[in-house]
Amino acid sequence: MFPFRGVDFMRFDSLLSEEELLVRRTARQFVEDRFIPVITRHFQEGTFPTELTRPIANLGFFGANLDGYGCAGLSEVEYGLVMQELERGDTALRSFVSVQSSLTMFAIHSYGSDEQKDRWLPAMQRGEAMGCFALTEPNFGSNPSGMLTRAVRDGDSYVVNGEKTWITNGSLADVAVVWAKLDASDKIQGFLVETDRPGFSAVDLHNKLSMRASTTSSIGLSNVRIPASNTLPSARGLKAALGCLTNARLGIAWGTIGAAMACYDCARQYTILRKQFGDRPIASHQLVQAELAWMITEITKAQFVTLHASRLKDAGQLSHVHVSMIKRSNAEMALEVARRARDLLGANGITDEYPIFRHMCNLETVKTYEGTHNIHTLVLGAHVTGIPAFT
Repeated sequence: MFPFRGVDFMRFDSLLSEEELLVRRTARQFVEDRFIPVITRHFQEGTFPTELTRPIANLGFFGANLDGYGCAGLSEVEYGLVMQELERGDTALRSFVSVQSSLTMFAIHSYGSDEQKDRWLPAMQRGEAMGCFALTEPNFGSNPSGMLTRAVRDGDSYVVNGEKTWITNGSLADVAVVWAKLDASDKIQGFLVETDRPGFSAVDLHNKLSMRASTTSSIGLSNVRIPASNTLPSARGLKAALGCLTNARLGIAWGTIGAAMACYDCARQYTILRKQFGDRPIASHQLVQAELAWMITEITKAQFVTLHASRLKDAGQLSHVHVSMIKRSNAEMALEVARRARDLLGANGITDEYPIFRHMCNLETVKTYEGTHNIHTLVLGAHVTGIPAFT
């Protein structure tokens, strides 16, 4: 495998502070030293290297952009650069950290009581407790408002019944942020459900051809009784759940840049070394250069737009429609970069000697999860026309 040399065509790094560069360098070194040497085996076996949980926590990556409770309090740019480097290793690594941080810890930090924050956030930051975010159901993905999971009040408790699926970190979690409809009002409410409660089950999904190194589970809730104090006080309505997803999507947008960088850099180095039709590298061919030129152009555009979006988020000026645009555009870009890079490697592009096909498979999922390409298209369409094309 070729050494990674970084991707900076238009002096992108000149816009980053020393602190931002240091954060990226720290994440990059961790990925190079600890993750890339093992990811091929874990992708083949369909497992995640859980032994890296504590090292990840020690670097401050869990809840990195949250304040207090031992969290690093990084800026959105710094957090995004971490996500970029993690996904340059593999989408599974970025998802592992993102679900813990941008979904579960964010939900507790934003919507939880002081007692809930004190109990969970420090432990999650240290990697001593893991969390998952349980919204999607077998029959309700893009339409989460149709969820069937119910929480029925019974004295000082709630009894929760339902099923959630495609839950990252589901079987690794100590606590799940579960979204359910209240039986009395049909309104959606967020709850904290400890995974060791009777009636809670998590079964991993196997035979995935994408994100194989990610732990993905189906969760069953059969008469799970939780105290009323497990209600997330401010997590009322679908808007609260979608707020968590909006928060996480910007990190996904950064992550896709990392995957695209890995594919582009691998293809560039490969085509310089690979010789055909005599003693000339295939990088001397016009069609090959056209592909590389397209890739570096699209990656560069994504870098600058995503950086600007993160600056806007730090300033409190980022809208959910901005995030829809960036997640949609970056995921599509990265998948196309992976496909073109695979083509440049020919048959070698499908082997696990190179990371391209692994990233390509992963990016098929990234284009779909946390808002499909088409749903984000309709979000943008409704915003620019003022006319929703869906209900």
